[in-house]
Amino acid sequence: MQQGDGNRNLQNGRRIARNAVLLYLRMFLLMFIGLFTSRVVLRELGVEDYGVWNAVGGVVTMFTFITTSISSAISRYLAFEIGRSDSGRLRKVFATGMAVQLLLSLLLVLLVETAGAWFLNAKMVIPAPRMDAARFVLHCSLGVLVLNMLSVPFNAAIIAHERMSAFAWISIGEAALKLLVALLLSVSVFDKLETYALLMLAVALLVRVTYGIYCRRNFEESRARPVFDRRLFREMAGFAGWSFFGSGAGVLNVQGSSLLVNMFFGVAMNAARGVASQVEVVVKQFAVNFLTAVNPQITKSWASGDRGYCYSLVAKGSKFAYLAILLFMVPIAAEADYLLRLWLGNVPAGAAEFVRLSMAALLVDMGGNSLLTLQLATGKVRRYYLATGLGSLLCLPAVWLAFRLGAGAQWAYICLIGTYLLVFALRLYFARRDAQFPVGRFLKEVVFRLLVLTVLVMLLPLAVRALLPEGAFRLVLVCLLAWASIALAALGFVLTPGERAFLLRKPQPWMPDRLYLELSYWKAFGRPLNLKSPARYTEKLQWQKLYDRNPLYHVLADKAEVKSYVA
Repeated sequence: MQQGDGNRNLQNGRRIARNAVLLYLRMFLLMFIGLFTSRVVLRELGVEDYGVWNAVGGVVTMFTFITTSISSAISRYLAFEIGRSDSGRLRKVFATGMAVQLLLSLLLVLLVETAGAWFLNAKMVIPAPRMDAARFVLHCSLGVLVLNMLSVPFNAAIIAHERMSAFAWISIGEAALKLLVALLLSVSVFDKLETYALLMLAVALLVRVTYGIYCRRNFEESRARPVFDRRLFREMAGFAGWSFFGSGAGVLNVQGSSLLVNMFFGVAMNAARGVASQVEVVVKQFAVNFLTAVNPQITKSWASGDRGYCYSLVAKGSKFAYLAILLFMVPIAAEADYLLRLWLGNVPAGAAEFVRLSMAALLVDMGGNSLLTLQLATGKVRRYYLATGLGSLLCLPAVWLAFRLGAGAQWAYICLIGTYLLVFALRLYFARRDAQFPVGRFLKEVVFRLLVLTVLVMLLPLAVRALLPEGAFRLVLVCLLAWASIALAALGFVLTPGERAFLLRKPQPWMPDRLYLELSYWKAFGRPLNLKSPARYTEKLQWQKLYDRNPLYHVLADKAEVKSYVA
């Protein structure tokens, strides 16, 4: 690898780390707000209305594969053109994406107001006194989804440009507004379910406006009006069309299973699935935050032709996403019943088992997410989505058959786990076929080691669960043992030497850069670091390391080449 490529990859790695830290700070705030919000909403709505909210919302969510497919297309093309440094085509991608979103929004309204309304009235098991409220929820949920669709190009632009601070603050504001909505339910004199649906629509509208204002002020391409570039539209439509099929199959797996649970077991089990979904969303963010930081770099490195760096990012993405989920899966698997009682008080029947199974499914799904990003970067998606989509569609008939044969509601998750394993195998096949990804090394150095780690770290927490009575002491002990086991095992045989060095490089990840440099300089040279007017070579080098404004910085690493400059 050339020196310039190495320096650029180092800068990209630092950017990934910085963005990941911002996203994790965002996530912790969102997790706290989200868990409290869910508790308040469940308390104010009650189990029946909470089940109606999740079941009817699932009807609309079935159509989100439209949003997911075009979102992945826009994100991929924006990141790809940024990697190629083509500003003209970047503007065309954004403008065409906006036009497509407007058309798809109209299509979505037509689908939900016809097929969705029919399914709600004819097939869903909703208590008769709550049917009018359920219809109102359907309309409001549709409005939320349309507004989210219109926000997709702006959201994609923020992520593609790696402006994670803006993404974090907007998300925190959205979560705070949702908490305010939940608190307002206690003083509402109207139907609480209808009030909640209407206020959630208002939050979505405000978030859409905020995204639009920020992007128009910061990204030139976002000021373009929606237009159709026929050639680009055909290219993006082909990409999004197959993504539409693949992501649609995935959404049908999850939401279709919820509807089957509703049809066979009623809204009480939907409430339990709703609780599991809330936990899944929170835990999933621990993986999504890192992947959100690393995915644009996967696409950009592929576009620039740096295959080796691209492959290493895919491996890191899979590894750290899996470990992030595992950090929470192990304590949750051991203490799900106790945690849910602490959180909710009144826990729907079956929720604890659903939570455990959803964590296992999440491990498999998120562990292979970076492979999907690699496939999207290649642009070769037709056969990939055809295979993975058809494989995913096997889940629903399997769930239906299991329920018909008398299986319990938990089999919806068991079938989903099997489907995710099949999709993971297909992702590996296409990554090797279309991107020449080193699958053998990936299986040996990432997958096998993660599986061994998972088995080992489950032993101590489960032993503690079997030996000690339920309570706060056992919960704390299980968490400490689980996290210590995962950290030691990961450092011992999962992470590469470079990854270990990055995580263990003294306190730098938890300390402001300037303070870290000043302390390190004092330790090395026994004198304070002068960054205001650096005179010595070593001070100039540290100044450039901190601010990275001079193109000669990387040459400064070899003093002999720039002796006159630093003299």
